[in-house]
Amino acid sequence: MNDVPAKAQSWQQERNLLEQAARKAGQLALNYFNRDPQVWSKANDSPVTEADLAVDRMLHKDLLGARPGFGWLSEETEDSAERRSKDMVFVVDPIDGTRAFINGEDVWTISIAIVRDDRPVVAALYAPVRDEMYLASHADGAFMNGKAVSVKERKDLSGVRAVGPSSVIRKGPIHDKGANWTGYIGSLAYRVAMLADNKADLALARSGAHDWDLAAADLIISEAGGILREDLGKILTYNKSVPRHGALYACSPELEPVIQPIMPKLKFPARTPRP
Repeated sequence: MNDVPAKAQSWQQERNLLEQAARKAGQLALNYFNRDPQVWSKANDSPVTEADLAVDRMLHKDLLGARPGFGWLSEETEDSAERRSKDMVFVVDPIDGTRAFINGEDVWTISIAIVRDDRPVVAALYAPVRDEMYLASHADGAFMNGKAVSVKERKDLSGVRAVGPSSVIRKGPIHDKGANWTGYIGSLAYRVAMLADNKADLALARSGAHDWDLAAADLIISEAGGILREDLGKILTYNKSVPRHGALYACSPELEPVIQPIMPKLKFPARTPRP
């Protein structure tokens, strides 16, 4: 389960808010999908499209309109230190997997979380092309399209379905212990959430991911009985002054004693190439 202390309240209203916002955002993004949207390169050479910006504006308006006292952290909005003083913070990636979106692939997502006390407490992750909606709230479990989901228990790497950079899965210690590379998923949030409904058993990511890539997926996998950790086994914390994280693994708790000692030996690419 999630590592946030229990709170004597229901998160139902917030979960409904995020679900509605994610669905609306998905429909807006689909208006640009496969229609040659305008694309720019950001300072870090990652792409941003007019769809990213339109979805970000809509979510900012709708979510803060509904919860004006919350803070805001989004990939496509200039960061403000004010969020650090807020009890609740929306953490948003308007389109996670922008390259997949540009390339006409079906696995890109709308990722929205509410963070309290450095940990996510409500999450919605929506893959519009696949019409897959993952929802979770603290101590309430995780769901995909209304069905409760849970991470499959794995105790060793033999036969494990691993998603992430091919260079660290198709060779080296993970491969040698019997794991199978099942593909690269550009949306990091979806890559992690895949474990929740048994599409994969292990997800890996290089260092440099941000809060908006991870907060929603972290809660989803946690509520599904799995874990998301930085490479030395550290629980992720959010809404810090620098919202970035180290290399990551997601798996069942039973697999962690196997994968965690391997992580320092993995040579992640500086930038994950497409396989």
